Amino acid sequence: MTTTVSLSRRRFLGCAGVASATLLTGCSTQSIGAFLEPVVNVIAPKTYDGEQPDPAVIYAARTDEGFSLPAIPYKNIPQRFYRQRVIDPTGEAPGTVVVDTKARYLYLVEKGGTAMRYGVSIGKDGFAWQGEGVIQWRKKWPRWTPPDEMVARQPKLARYSIANGGQEPGINNPLGARALYIFQNGQDTLYRLHGNPDWRSIGKAQSSGCVRFINQDIIDLYDRVPEGARIVVRQ
Repeated sequence: MTTTVSLSRRRFLGCAGVASATLLTGCSTQSIGAFLEPVVNVIAPKTYDGEQPDPAVIYAARTDEGFSLPAIPYKNIPQRFYRQRVIDPTGEAPGTVVVDTKARYLYLVEKGGTAMRYGVSIGKDGFAWQGEGVIQWRKKWPRWTPPDEMVARQPKLARYSIANGGQEPGINNPLGARALYIFQNGQDTLYRLHGNPDWRSIGKAQSSGCVRFINQDIIDLYDRVPEGARIVVRQ
């Protein structure tokens, strides 16, 4: 099935984002701002009455692949953006990943009529992709390599260029603990689901198109979603 999409290479160059507090690029923005309320008429799931993940446990400090992830001050994040199980509102088949950009949610559809929902950060206005694709491959603690076009615009990024091998994996790497790479019709869309060193961005429109997660959440999603999974992005 061929899907009409909105995609511009310019929009996705340097999707990774921020390498440090003073190096703001790509999926990042200098503005922190208040959390954005979902707009009207977005997907509104019915209440799920079963057991929920304990945020004190799932957002605790942990060691992953030799890297130390700090605890997330989850009480400073609106509860609707916590990882939680909901009644599936998407109508998609089990195993499908659905991004609801308006509500700042990503759903992983489960069997039995439920979905695991994650709070995310999405692309700024004018930096967005929509359509269907597949998760072509996945990477634990990826390197970040800004494209040459981005380096030309921001010379400070030269040390992370393709020629210099990119930025080493680590807690300050813009791609965080995991990255899932989205392809469509066999071609890289430059659209990513990835971790994020800044929990404050969750629920906001700050990136240059990619979908960013709390690191603890992208690890959870990575463990649940295989390569080849279908993804639907709704604007």
